[in-house]
Amino acid sequence: MEGSADSSSAHMAYAPAHAAADQQSEPAGSPGTGARLNSGGPRPAATDDAPALPELTLPPIVAPSSYLRAQRPSTPTVMASAPENKTPSPLDREQQEGLEAIRDFLKVRTSYDVLPLSFRLIVLDTDLLIKKSLNILIQNSIVSAPLWDSQTSRFAGLLTSTDYINVIQYHIQYPDEMSKLDQFRLRSLRDIEKAIGAVPIETLSVHPSRPLFEACRQMLKTRARRIPLVDVDDETGRETLISVITQYRILKFIAVNNADYTVMLKKTVREINLGSYNNLVTSTMNATVLDVIWLMVDGNISCIPILDSEGRVLNAFEAVDVIPCIKGGVYEDLGGSVGEALCKRPDDSPGIYTCSEDDRLDAIFDAVRKSRVHRLIVVDDDNKLKGVISLSDILKYVLCGEGEDEVKKQ
Repeated sequence: MEGSADSSSAHMAYAPAHAAADQQSEPAGSPGTGARLNSGGPRPAATDDAPALPELTLPPIVAPSSYLRAQRPSTPTVMASAPENKTPSPLDREQQEGLEAIRDFLKVRTSYDVLPLSFRLIVLDTDLLIKKSLNILIQNSIVSAPLWDSQTSRFAGLLTSTDYINVIQYHIQYPDEMSKLDQFRLRSLRDIEKAIGAVPIETLSVHPSRPLFEACRQMLKTRARRIPLVDVDDETGRETLISVITQYRILKFIAVNNADYTVMLKKTVREINLGSYNNLVTSTMNATVLDVIWLMVDGNISCIPILDSEGRVLNAFEAVDVIPCIKGGVYEDLGGSVGEALCKRPDDSPGIYTCSEDDRLDAIFDAVRKSRVHRLIVVDDDNKLKGVISLSDILKYVLCGEGEDEVKKQ
């Protein structure tokens, strides 16, 4: 894919997926060392074991402040007598023009356009054992799959890491049912959800020929991170599952095909208030996987930043990291540490990406175009946690700017 960072590119950095359990710093080139996005160097091979390492000096994940974009001087204070509706600045106008052009692009493109020329779709029947479905996801290096009800010949929802977290909750709340858990089938997920009071499986879908803008809007309304494309025969009413598109694939589609417009998005993360910065839930490498799972359940979140004793970002534990921890349906191994769990990530795991509040949105789209970015951890010059930017945050801003309720109005 085309596109290269210019001299004003942001200091977004990449932190590899693996990190030792009790490690707070590592030597350069080791699995925990961060590298700037445009470094071009190969990623170190992952290791299966994570021995305790001595405390070493580690270059920060994020580049020094000399790599940051220069901050623009703040706007002078408007006098009380000035008109209430001031004229938009050239920066404001350019930002708005870029956003409107991208929205127009989403309205003329269909959801089908996002799909690659060749792709593989793995669909799971609801009669499949939950234990076997877990092994299928791991063997095929995927973290979700659409469900199909062969009895009704209809799409039955999406299987995601959240469903396995629900199974873990059920196992803990109803230990006497453990002997029956191995015989539970995917259609039993609804019963598990009712038993623990969880949100039902998402059955939202869109027609592949509908505008991509509509799919984006539906995802934001339901807080879904992916949405299936389902075609319906006009005569028989029979459904055909085409594929599944994710927020990442949509944003990458925008970045690849709208470089002339994304480059116009020159406002910083701070200026557009992108991301979450208050009441952030964090954990440490020594915490147990089960502890982090409960944090995600209580906070209704899918990612927990992992910090050292001084509040510096080491990594992030995501909901998908739960899947390798229960491989084979072994739910008793959740007492292991977060550090050990992160070492079970695949060798090609993208790790985490960081940015600062002074990075611009055009640089974020540049990163999405070049790399597999699923969220950005916002840090300061000392690599201490400031906030988290999800793909939902970016997609919401693209669709409705800084207005929270505009998605419902469009």
